[in-house]
Amino acid sequence: MLPAYCYHWRMAFRALISDLDGTLLETLQDMADAVNIALGRLGLPGHELSEYRYFVGDGRRAMATRALPADQRDDAVLEALLAYISEEYDKRWMDHSIPYQGIPELLDALSAAGIRMSVLSNKPQVYAEPMVSRMLSRWSFECVVGESPSVPRKPDPAGALQIMDQMMVKPEECVYIGDSGVDMQTGLAAGMYPVGVLWGFRTADELLASGARALAEHPQDIRPLFGL
Repeated sequence: MLPAYCYHWRMAFRALISDLDGTLLETLQDMADAVNIALGRLGLPGHELSEYRYFVGDGRRAMATRALPADQRDDAVLEALLAYISEEYDKRWMDHSIPYQGIPELLDALSAAGIRMSVLSNKPQVYAEPMVSRMLSRWSFECVVGESPSVPRKPDPAGALQIMDQMMVKPEECVYIGDSGVDMQTGLAAGMYPVGVLWGFRTADELLASGARALAEHPQDIRPLFGL
């Protein structure tokens, strides 16, 4: 649950900016399948699904590097793996990925209250945008910003600041929710109110150590921050 000290903020927040993987959408199985098949194409061993919880979150290159054996992390192997991951993920990014339980109800409540929403992800933009448009099509997200050459990856706050500029909202009016330490660092660096979600890929300890101002056990725990 959100700690009691959060509630005095609730009327100040006008916008929600959210991470995507591990926060709005459960995407781990499709990512793990793509990487494991890509590794197999290189004759390298794959990993258990649970290991991918710690591989993802810092962009595709970091995920691929972590998935490689330590003695195979040269540039040529990494580039080959990245190319295969793209091919494999293109085939299966919608196979198992769905909104987390409780996310539709949270988005319904926020939308009904006129809370403005956007997405900031380290997932490549070529996937982030269609995933939101197809899997979260019932709701309006003003901006969807993923990894691209023009936007530095989180925890750099540039993407968050770009979103807030486009939405014309102030950092102190925004809640940023995410499931990793990187997300909490991003929220703090951008001047937003970072809330760590516990249904995603990382632990409460990581979220708190990285600056989470509050933790949410369930999507409905986000509602009181907006007076709902």
